[in-house]
Amino acid sequence: MLLQGKTVVVSGVGAGLGHRIAETVVRDGGNAVLGARTGANLVKSAAEIDPEGRRTAHRVTDITDEEQCAALAALAVERFGGVDAVVHVAAWDSYFGGLEDADFATWQAVLDVNLLGTLRMTRACLPALRERGGSVVLIGTQSAVAAPTQVRQAAYAASKGALTSAMYSLAHELGPHRIRVNTVLPGWMWGPPVQAYVRFAAHTEGVPEAEVLARLTERMALPELATDGDVAEAVAFLASDRARAITGQSLLVNAGELMR
Repeated sequence: MLLQGKTVVVSGVGAGLGHRIAETVVRDGGNAVLGARTGANLVKSAAEIDPEGRRTAHRVTDITDEEQCAALAALAVERFGGVDAVVHVAAWDSYFGGLEDADFATWQAVLDVNLLGTLRMTRACLPALRERGGSVVLIGTQSAVAAPTQVRQAAYAASKGALTSAMYSLAHELGPHRIRVNTVLPGWMWGPPVQAYVRFAAHTEGVPEAEVLARLTERMALPELATDGDVAEAVAFLASDRARAITGQSLLVNAGELMR
């Protein structure tokens, strides 16, 4: 029970990674406080994770809004007495393209969500985190350090790269309060977004889904994609006291596609 008695705020809870992380928190003995822009996703996720509603709470939260971030942090304190960890899943990852076709107004919006929104949510939780110490876990992306060849997601990669850079400063700034800051960098991750990509690519190319999937896994040391659940396990470790001496680090969870 890695997170026994811990209260963990999870932003960006939907059908994929955010749900898996919240599910893992509750499985490992913790309380999960869920935030997302879509209320129906929160209700569904909380009901699946914690049917009796004893160890979850949720509130509609847009991380570009400081008041909504503060309200989610306040909910954790009101319901469970404090905050031990914050996990940042909320992100804008659906804008594709490179430099030549860039709409820089959209780039700014991506940065506002992925970089500044994450920092807003972290700052909202700081008063509670200072009381206990604890952990901030950022969800980055392998594409910030090694661009994929299958798709172009330059704005998303740049925003997550900036977030990883910010992690180093945050680790130093918050370390005296016994607050650790680390990043999990998933690669291709088997969950709803990648499943949708595989279906789309197979349909567009007129090939079996297995062929598209094989192209993704051929460069990996382990012959299968990491899953949402695998990433959630890494997050749970970094949020737990077992990682009490780890801060300012980036952990690739990618089946060995990229090794550093």
